[in-house]
Amino acid sequence: MLRNTIAAFAMSTALAAVSALAVASAQTDIEIDRDAPIGTIQPEVYGQFLEHLGTQVYDGIWVGEDSDIPNTDGIRDDVYGALDRLDIPVIRWPGGCYADMYHWRDGIGAPEERTPRVNMSWGGTPEPNGFGTHEFFNLAEKLGAKTYLNVNLGTGTITEASDWLEYITATGESALAQERRANGRDEPWTIDYLSIGNETWGCGGNMRPAYYADLYAQWATLLKVEGEMPVRIISGSHEGNMDYSDEILDHPAMGDLGDGISVHFYTLPTGDWGKKGDALGFPEDEWMSTLSHTIKMDTIIEDKLAIIDSHDLGEDFHLYVDEWGMWVDGEEGAPALNQQNTIRDAVVAALNLNIFHKYADRVPMTNIAQMVNVLQAMILTDGPEMILTPTYHVYEMYVPFQGATALPVDFDSPDYSHGGETIPAVSLSAAIAENGDILIAVVNADASKAHEIALPAFGADSASVRQLTGASMDAHNSFDDPEAVSPVEMDVSATRGKLRMTLEPRSVSVMRIAQ
Repeated sequence: MLRNTIAAFAMSTALAAVSALAVASAQTDIEIDRDAPIGTIQPEVYGQFLEHLGTQVYDGIWVGEDSDIPNTDGIRDDVYGALDRLDIPVIRWPGGCYADMYHWRDGIGAPEERTPRVNMSWGGTPEPNGFGTHEFFNLAEKLGAKTYLNVNLGTGTITEASDWLEYITATGESALAQERRANGRDEPWTIDYLSIGNETWGCGGNMRPAYYADLYAQWATLLKVEGEMPVRIISGSHEGNMDYSDEILDHPAMGDLGDGISVHFYTLPTGDWGKKGDALGFPEDEWMSTLSHTIKMDTIIEDKLAIIDSHDLGEDFHLYVDEWGMWVDGEEGAPALNQQNTIRDAVVAALNLNIFHKYADRVPMTNIAQMVNVLQAMILTDGPEMILTPTYHVYEMYVPFQGATALPVDFDSPDYSHGGETIPAVSLSAAIAENGDILIAVVNADASKAHEIALPAFGADSASVRQLTGASMDAHNSFDDPEAVSPVEMDVSATRGKLRMTLEPRSVSVMRIAQ
C-alpha cells in the first residue's frame, strides 16, 4: 500500500455499477480532520493563462466586431459564456515566451491603425494586434477575473514597461492617462499580479541566475503603478533546474522587491521533449507514465518551498505555479500547440489540483496552460463551433472550492501498478466551503479497476456527487460528439455514519456534504 496524505478538497467518485472488467478492490477508509485546517484555497489556484499562440487569441477568443461569429466587442459570445461559468479568478497575459517579444503600443488605438507584427516566438505566424491592452483588461473585468501582467524584459526596456504601467493605472492628467482615455477607457484598470521576465533560463534570454537577479532588482525598483502595488513574481525555474531559483534568491534585495517566485512544470507522457506522446490512441504504458510524471508536482513544490525557506524572505513570500499542464505532440497540420483533450487530461488536472490544495497555505496561485485551443485547454474551437474539454469539466466541477478551507486527509491508497511502475490509485482532498458544507474531490487514477472508499458522513443522511469518467483512456469530446465526456450527477446515501461508493476507473468526482 502507498501511504497518501493529501489535503484540500476532493472527493468522491464513481458510483455506478462496477463492470466485470473493473472489479473493485477492498474498501479504503478516509479520515478527514475538520479541526486542523491547512488554509484557504485561494480562488487564484484555478487561474488561467492566455498567451498569443496558435489559435488561442485569434479565432479562439477574439474574432473582431465584424465577424459572422456572434460576438460582443470582438469577443466570441460562446467562448465568453463558457469561461464565465468557470468563475475564472485570474488570467495571465500576454505570455509566456511571447511576453518577451510583445510591445504594448502595437496593440492600442484604433484597430485599423495598429501595427501588425510576426509572432517570432511561435512559428512566425501573423500577429495583427487586434487584441491588446484594452481588450485584455476589458475581458478580465467582464469575467470578474484578476489580471496577471508579464512585462517584456527580453526585447523591451524599463521605460517601455514603466509607460505601460502608467497607461494602465494612472488616474490624473498625465499624457499617458489622457491617451488611454482617448482610446476609450476613462477609468484606470488594476494590475493584480506582475511578473518581470519569463523563463529567463530559456526563451526569456538564457540568463545566468545572478544576472537575472540583478535585472529583476533594477526593474522592480523602478517600475511603479498608481495605487496599490501588484504582487510581484520573480521568474523562477522549471523542475529540472531548482538551483537556478536558489541562486536568484541569494540576491539580498529579493525579499524586499519580490512577493514570490514561480515554477513551471509540464507533464509529458513520455518525458521526452523530442517525442512527447500522442493525444489519442496511446497505450496504457503512456497512461501510467503520464500520471507517474504529473504527481511529481508534489515533490517539486516541496523542494521549491524548501529553497524559499532557506532564505530570509518573510512569511508572505509565496510560490506561484504559473505554468503547468499536459503537453503532447500536435497533429500534423494543426495550429501551433493545438492538442485534443481526453479523460487522461481530466485526471491530470484533478491530480494536480488536489496537490495544490495540500499546499493551500503556501501556493496562492497557479495558471494552467492554457485557456483556449492551446495545450491543456478548457475550450476548443473550429470556426463557429465550440466544444468543452474534459479539463473544462474538472474546473467547472471544482468551482465550489474557490475560497474554501483545505482540510487534512489521511488514508492508505490502494496501488495502481502497470509495466513495473506503481502509483497511488486514489487521490483525495477535502475542504470546508464558505457556507460550511464539506467538499471532497477524489480521483481514481487506475486505468481499468474500480476502487471502493468510505468516508465520514458528518451527520448527513446523504451527499450529492458529480462524476466525470470516460469509456476509454482516450475518451474525448469532439465536434461530432461534444458530450461524450460530461459530468453525471447522483446521490450517495449514508449508512452507519459512513458514505460508501465505488470509484469508477479513470474518474474524477466531486462530493458536497450539506451541513
